[in-house]
Amino acid sequence: MGHFFSRRAVLSTAATAVAGAGMTIPSFDDRTRHRKLQTGIQVLMADDYELVRGQKVGIVTNPTGILPDLRHVVDVMAASDKIDLTAVFGPEHGFRGAAQAGGSEGFYVDEQTGLPVYDTYQSSGQALAAIFTRSDVDTIMFDIQDAGARFYTYIWTLFDSMQAAALAGKRFVVLDRPNPITGRRAYGPIMTPQFSTFVGREAISQAHGMTVGELAKLFDAEFLDGQVGPTVVEMRGWQRDQAYEDSGLPWVLPSPNMPTVDTAFVYPGTGMFEGTNLSEGRGTTRPFELIGAPYVDHRWADALNELELPGARFRLAYFTPTFSKHVNTLCGGVQLYVTDREAFDPVKTGIAMLVTARRVYPGGFAWRYDAYDPARPYWIDKLTGSTQVRTDIDAGKDADEVERGWAGPLQEFSRKRRQHLIYRGGN
Repeated sequence: MGHFFSRRAVLSTAATAVAGAGMTIPSFDDRTRHRKLQTGIQVLMADDYELVRGQKVGIVTNPTGILPDLRHVVDVMAASDKIDLTAVFGPEHGFRGAAQAGGSEGFYVDEQTGLPVYDTYQSSGQALAAIFTRSDVDTIMFDIQDAGARFYTYIWTLFDSMQAAALAGKRFVVLDRPNPITGRRAYGPIMTPQFSTFVGREAISQAHGMTVGELAKLFDAEFLDGQVGPTVVEMRGWQRDQAYEDSGLPWVLPSPNMPTVDTAFVYPGTGMFEGTNLSEGRGTTRPFELIGAPYVDHRWADALNELELPGARFRLAYFTPTFSKHVNTLCGGVQLYVTDREAFDPVKTGIAMLVTARRVYPGGFAWRYDAYDPARPYWIDKLTGSTQVRTDIDAGKDADEVERGWAGPLQEFSRKRRQHLIYRGGN
């Protein structure tokens, strides 16, 4: 406990020194009082952390765990004498975001705060529970900005953390944040048990249309037998149809290949190209908006624009990825532009792109095949949740026919989803 107060004294002294040097540091309220929306952490702070008073707290977070003034919540809480923050848990890419896709930062002591940072990436169940136990915290908090897609792994970090907290006997608190692609509705196919992986643990839709707080409620009720009982610190002032740009919140890259809100809008659809031999734009400045391969030419953009997909247009584009697929090789392809977010269906658009690419380039297009997993070798099946999308496309079905293949399961998921929604608007 002595370290806890001495560290805060150092941080407080540093802030005083900056002010003494002639710099005025505006208060948190001064910088944010004009903003209507308050995230979960802002609500918790406004209540002087009463919810976790007297408890040792650990937080699962990453660079997106910020306040509207760009201060990180860990830095702010570490300097406060109103909350006993004693540990940080880093997911994929790490707490400070130093690792690329599929990587993490390992265990270390954070230089800025002096807090221990535990690596939780690829840990689940009893292994993750052991990490929580070793940290000696009473309460696990979660504060990460999601991107809105099932195969964006932070929601499964949430799921795994909830399950491990229950195993370790820890309280679990979710500090809610907006769904950046709105929460109007759910889109796309549903995960099936035989294809469960870290890009999809449980039966939710490909674009879930929920906040992390709502997902926590759904996970607990539908998949964790109510063992967690998570506390959700709800946002104030958010509605389901609100554009992220209207929230007053800055966009922080939740991962290296999610640079903008525009990326998040297309990702539930174009993320499926990870399951093909086309580049999904990694290694460019527009990942998931630029899609292509060395064998692609102008015919793909022409064919896609002829479809007149709602809210979408395609530009012929050439690019050379600096890493990942087709590294240092010129690729032809398209850049996807969302012209009307309300009309745009990311999953159906992605399916139409897959269908058209396979039709236009029958000798070039191929599904990614992973020999290390002979029982489930096609990555597209893990992304979409079953063999249905791949086999329908291979059978020559168009996008509407492929979409009808998941209509029933999506309707059932949407019914369950509605039971766990917190905020108004959408359906």
